[in-house]
Amino acid sequence: MLAVGLMSGTSLDGIDAALIETDGEGAVRPVAFLTEPYPDEERAAIREATAMALSFSRPRHDLVIDAAAAMLTDRHMDLVRRLLAHAGVEASGVAVIGFHGQTIAHRPDRGWTWQIGEGDRMAKMLGIPVVDDFRSADVIAGGQGAPLIPVYHRALTADGAPPLAVLNLGGVGNVTFIGADGALIAFDTGPANALIDDWVLAETGARYDAGGALAAAGRVDEAVLATMLDNGWFDRPPPKSLDRADFGLAAVRGLSAADGAATLTAFTAETIARAFRHCPEQPRRLIVAGGGRHNATLMEMIARRCNVAAEPIEALGWNGDATEAEGFAYMAVRTLKGLEISFPGTTGVRRPMPGGVLHRP
Repeated sequence: MLAVGLMSGTSLDGIDAALIETDGEGAVRPVAFLTEPYPDEERAAIREATAMALSFSRPRHDLVIDAAAAMLTDRHMDLVRRLLAHAGVEASGVAVIGFHGQTIAHRPDRGWTWQIGEGDRMAKMLGIPVVDDFRSADVIAGGQGAPLIPVYHRALTADGAPPLAVLNLGGVGNVTFIGADGALIAFDTGPANALIDDWVLAETGARYDAGGALAAAGRVDEAVLATMLDNGWFDRPPPKSLDRADFGLAAVRGLSAADGAATLTAFTAETIARAFRHCPEQPRRLIVAGGGRHNATLMEMIARRCNVAAEPIEALGWNGDATEAEGFAYMAVRTLKGLEISFPGTTGVRRPMPGGVLHRP
């Protein structure tokens, strides 16, 4: 069936919308993809909502957050309409939309996670069933609620030769390890682009380190790097997941813009290397998706510190910018069919389980 997937990640660079044809199991065919950056004022509204949510003990209504959710939903619906027009597909031909929404707080240790977005209104306005709130059921059942995309990584790499790993470099990094015996292990690795983006914005006004040029011009401060890595979270065995705000920039304050970028880039690379210590064997291939794969300096550091070539997911014939959006389309179809989207080896939930909330027009 045809399905749309929508993703807005913690890097806040914009919205990705993908149209795929899939059975929610082994068959996947990409059809179309569009992406749209957030205007500065909308990005600021999401940041404000996120900052407010992190101060709450549980999700609740708030005028600022509700306004951000409405804006976010409107922006997503507009992109869906344009995606379908681009693909020449009528809304009546689409079985389901997988709407991730925007994570504004992720607190599995407290038993909740919060993605804003109005899936019920989207379903009514577009006339297409919508699945949203993919993470809450897993968290309520004792899981981490993340990462969820591994089930899609497994479908994409079905023809690959394990052991291999698929690394997603968004605001937070997460890795999916697929063992020679078919074992599926996945967890967050640490900050990926988030700290680098925050640093570059604060120091230069740019939204990100384009191509890793700023980091390439700097020097890694090994003492600062060691301080950042001195965190018990990296030694904790999976399952584990992060909120974007769990790590900050305090350690690199006082460094030059270039040295700070280099040190933060090395930090991301080293956290990935340490993540592989929690896998049963070293992967023979490392496939990289997400925006971070465009950062040549980061990719080189990952390859060197992990002792395995870092290959963009395009090496498998897929679009690395579309992977997460496609994954939520795939999981929405699985939700329609009552299939599992989270597993003991990925989120730590006690048994494989479905997830997502279905809204019908």
